[in-house]
Amino acid sequence: MLDFTEYSKIFLSLFAILDPIGIIPIIIAFTIGLAPAKRARVGRMASLSVAGILLVALLVGELVLEFFGISIHSFRVAGGILLLLMSITMLFGNKDAPRPEEANDGDATSSIAIVPLSTPLLAGPGAISTVILDAHKGAGVGHYAVMGMVIVLLAFIVWLTFLVAPWISQRLGRIGSSVFSRLMGLLLAAIAVEFIAGGLRGLFPALG
Repeated sequence: MLDFTEYSKIFLSLFAILDPIGIIPIIIAFTIGLAPAKRARVGRMASLSVAGILLVALLVGELVLEFFGISIHSFRVAGGILLLLMSITMLFGNKDAPRPEEANDGDATSSIAIVPLSTPLLAGPGAISTVILDAHKGAGVGHYAVMGMVIVLLAFIVWLTFLVAPWISQRLGRIGSSVFSRLMGLLLAAIAVEFIAGGLRGLFPALG
C-alpha cells in the first residue's frame, strides 16, 4: 500500500480530471426539460455509471483494452467524435431525435446519464488511463480497496453535483436555458476537438 499523501494525490488528480464542478453547465444543458424525478434519476445513474466504469478500469481496464487491441489514444479519439456529434445536435437541434421531456423514463434518462455525461465527459479516457496507471503504483488487496474507496467518493461528489445543477438551472429561466444550451454546445464542440487532437497526437507522435 501507499501512504496517505500518495492516495490524496491520486484523489486530487482524479477529481481534477473528472472536473464535476466544471461540468455543471453541460449537465444543465443536457437535462433541460426533464422532470425533477427524471433529472434525479439521471444523477443517480450517472454517478453509479462513473463508479462502475472506474472500478472496472481499476480491476480489469488494462486487460480489456489489450484484449480488444485498443489503445487509450484510440479511445480518446472515439470519445471526441461522439462528443462532437452531440455538440452539433445541441447547437442546431435534431428534429428526428426525441426531446428529453417527451422520451420515456427508460430511454432518455439512461442514454443521457451514461452517454455523454458518465462517459466520455466524466469517466473518459483521461480518468480511465489515470486509474489504470495508479493501480500499478501499489499492490495487494489493501491498495485496491483504498483505490476503490477513492472512486466511490468521487462518484458521490458527482451525485452531489447533479443535485446542485437544477438549482442553477431554475434561475436561468426557459429563454436563458435555451441560449445556455447553445453556448454549451459550442463549448462541448471545443472539448471534443481537444479530445480528438490529444488522441491523434498520441497515435501519431509526429503531429505533436
